Amino acid sequence: MAFNHAKLLKQPIKALLLDISGVLKDGDIPIQGSLEAVRTLQSMAFPFRLITNETLKPKSTIRNTLQMLGYKVNDHDMQCPVPFLKEILIKENLRPHLLLHPRMFAEFEGIDLSNPNCVVMGDAEEYFHYDSLNECFRKLIAMENPILFSLGINKYYLDDDGLSMDVGAYCKGIEYATGVQARIVGKPSKEYFLRAVNKLGFKPEEVVMIGDDIEYDVGGAQECGLRGVLVKTGKFRPSDELHPKIKPDAIVENLQQFVEMYIKAQDTKQQQGVSA
Repeated sequence: MAFNHAKLLKQPIKALLLDISGVLKDGDIPIQGSLEAVRTLQSMAFPFRLITNETLKPKSTIRNTLQMLGYKVNDHDMQCPVPFLKEILIKENLRPHLLLHPRMFAEFEGIDLSNPNCVVMGDAEEYFHYDSLNECFRKLIAMENPILFSLGINKYYLDDDGLSMDVGAYCKGIEYATGVQARIVGKPSKEYFLRAVNKLGFKPEEVVMIGDDIEYDVGGAQECGLRGVLVKTGKFRPSDELHPKIKPDAIVENLQQFVEMYIKAQDTKQQQGVSA
């Protein structure tokens, strides 16, 4: 599937949502062309926001990594699940039991963790094991009004040594065992996508999401009224192009190709306007 101008440009594109892992970088390595693409967007003063389901590292660490790689981005350019979750916990007076990587615990400073009345699951790597999962199960079934949060619901992600299971696989097991449906804080949650769109100040139909996850980047965005573009970087697999239900508005080699083709399409449109 090529860069489909007709489908993608059915309405003007006024802003972008960009996934981080798989679009801007793989681990601590920038993806070819992405640094140049972001610099081009910034030189055009084209609005964009970075939106991620990353829960293995604090937002500050993600920002520092991106800056080290050459991306001139700051906290206000990024949306991560944990800060959003903290707002929900405070607003709803919830005390979480955390199944996260221990390096994330400091992010919950100021949140009451005693006598939990909800469970929060994020990517925990080796801390996903029988005892930790069973503890979540036991706490939920003991609650009068059990609440389960999942920071994203991704099936897998691209690790340094290959694809690895993500929080979604473990969360689904807890859902099955307890009968409690998780509240998703992260992609593909409509609330999460629209929060990013609102921060940009545009309507959903004016924004394009660019990601490497066919289901939760592209499909999730389309469910919210955005257009979704799939990149062939990160965890992309050829079978993603044949997804039975989700049809991206375009599939591109990488972020750089999208930006170059968008600029070319805009130049062509302007030339046609002048000649008319």
